[in-house]
Amino acid sequence: MAGATRPVIVQKFGGTSVATREGRSALAARVSAAIESGHDVIVVVSAMGRKGSPYATDTLLSLVGGAERDARESDLLASCGEIVSSVVVAHRLRGAGIPAMAFSGPDAGVLTDDLHGNATVLLVDPTALTAALADGRVPVVAGFQGISPAGEVTTLGRGGSDTSACAIAAALSAEAVEIYTDVDGVMTADPRVCELARVLDALEYEELFEMARHGARIMHASAAEIAMDARIPVRIRNTFSDAAGTLIVDAERIAKVRRASVATSVSHTDGVARITVHLPAEEDQTGAMDEMTRVFAAMAAAQVSLDMFTPFGASLVFSLAEPSLPDAMRALDPIGLPYATETGLARVTLVGAGMHGVPGVMARVAAALSHAGVDVLQVADSHTTISVLVASAHKRKAIAALHRAFGLGT
Repeated sequence: MAGATRPVIVQKFGGTSVATREGRSALAARVSAAIESGHDVIVVVSAMGRKGSPYATDTLLSLVGGAERDARESDLLASCGEIVSSVVVAHRLRGAGIPAMAFSGPDAGVLTDDLHGNATVLLVDPTALTAALADGRVPVVAGFQGISPAGEVTTLGRGGSDTSACAIAAALSAEAVEIYTDVDGVMTADPRVCELARVLDALEYEELFEMARHGARIMHASAAEIAMDARIPVRIRNTFSDAAGTLIVDAERIAKVRRASVATSVSHTDGVARITVHLPAEEDQTGAMDEMTRVFAAMAAAQVSLDMFTPFGASLVFSLAEPSLPDAMRALDPIGLPYATETGLARVTLVGAGMHGVPGVMARVAAALSHAGVDVLQVADSHTTISVLVASAHKRKAIAALHRAFGLGT
């Protein structure tokens, strides 16, 4: 029987961890070890496998085609993969002698807004989960899903099981979240495009959030934001190895677990497009501002998310995801301003909490890219990131150049 004062750990297992007998055995061993260490455990699971696997989300959605799917029914269908996983994993845990109980997202009290396909978690009512823990059971929760105020099933977007895990952990004031996947932790760059990439021992919350926001797929951006707000330690580990993984903590604790550095990683986003809108003559500043306002309003109405937007003289330049380009063009056409489009671009982002307030970082970025022969089309920065827009053909060179220039491989 679980004790009322036992600390809680939330363990989230990705699709590759639940798809095979080997993975589910490794999962059961992780849960057993946490229980033996004196913790109550809540397990959150993704759908089994990747596209092509029978119960993977993309496989399920392919059963009803694409463009004309009903959003509400798509969420009902997509949620089935995680429910299958929760039942199968709960059954496997009981077979290992661990009392367990499967929960759907709504059963677990995950309440969201009503945006089907990309809902936001509003709150988690942990009543049912705490009751299961008090009864000595391990709740196995279907991630990626919740319930809207209207009582309809919703899904949380790609990577939404991470969000489920962090939201549940925040609601229960959990001691930690453990994200189990098929890699050894968060890496300094995508190893598929940078052979020098290595596993990071530790990151600040904000660094993980920026990495996720700028293309790193190790954890969902909204999950990183929830963990950051709740200040719950997160460890990202490999289900199938004993590697320590990557610890994500706040700035006050980070110095105890890693050396100081200006930058920690290079992230990238593929499939970026750019639009250049030609505004009225530069001397007509009022007219130019009015037209910029019209452009931004049209993009907002079309639900097109913009990035790296910059006025260049008599032009407004902004980037966006390539799939959004047709919607953006349809929104721009009625305005009547001439515009040009570019595709085949990538955004490469240097991430590091240590760059805040440090002079010369942009100069190092520019020198590294120039030396590598990479043409920079546009730049955007924040106090923890510097992003450059480059041709996709130059993406690998840009990532490698920044990785070397900031010593990320050592």
